[in-house]
Amino acid sequence: MIRIDAHHHLWDVARRPLPWMDGPWADPVNRTWTEEDLAPHLDTYGIDATVVVQACHSAEETRELLALKERSDRVAAVVGWADLTAPNGPELPPGLAGIRHQTEGLDDPEWLCRADVREGLARLARAGLVYDLLVTPRELPSAVATVRALPELRFVLDHAAKPRVAAGEWQPWADLLAELAACPNVVCKLSGLVTEADWKTWARTEILPYARHVLETFGPERVLFGSDWPVCTLAASYDEVTVLAEEATADLTAGEREAIFGGNAARVYGIPAGTP
Repeated sequence: MIRIDAHHHLWDVARRPLPWMDGPWADPVNRTWTEEDLAPHLDTYGIDATVVVQACHSAEETRELLALKERSDRVAAVVGWADLTAPNGPELPPGLAGIRHQTEGLDDPEWLCRADVREGLARLARAGLVYDLLVTPRELPSAVATVRALPELRFVLDHAAKPRVAAGEWQPWADLLAELAACPNVVCKLSGLVTEADWKTWARTEILPYARHVLETFGPERVLFGSDWPVCTLAASYDEVTVLAEEATADLTAGEREAIFGGNAARVYGIPAGTP
């Protein structure tokens, strides 16, 4: 079976600074990260293909990622950015697998429920693209409402909606995640949990309950492994993130693990079985 990292980033801060890196906390990742930097990690874990995800609200960045995909041996899908609220609809260049907007950073927790945003999302559905949800527990209610309102659109929940692991918070995240999982048109990435824990003192026993709740609510057929590299390096190495995901899924069947670590991402993002 093909093995896929369904969520990572690549960026050049000399070319395009990232606004969300807004303090000293970001210094460890506030540099350029290339496909060549990622390659040794992919080799170690036998990763055949990857999904690269936008890091800023830039159509230019999206075009660059699509160009990278065309010349890359490993990048097989691009989740880019487009203005969902554009009067004539979002710009959707050929080759895109999906779109993401960094909803977590917005002042309005119900941005996803706006009429113009919903119209943009409906256009994605008509174009056959997916929408990656980047939300926190604060925005989860609007995500649930939006997923229910657009059953024709396929949604991918990034980072399990970023539960507050460091604070030990379980609710309302757990119940809201279960509500979202009840919608058949949404899948969830097993990614990003280490950076929601304490970056210096996190322990596997803190994170595994959140990962297992994802698996229990969505089921192995709707969960995708993603490293969230290089953001994950704020708290953990690529190795640690991968080993943690493997531990969380250790009790599943071989077929279920193959789906989580590749098959599900290939289906959701339209990655051909023959890749690479």
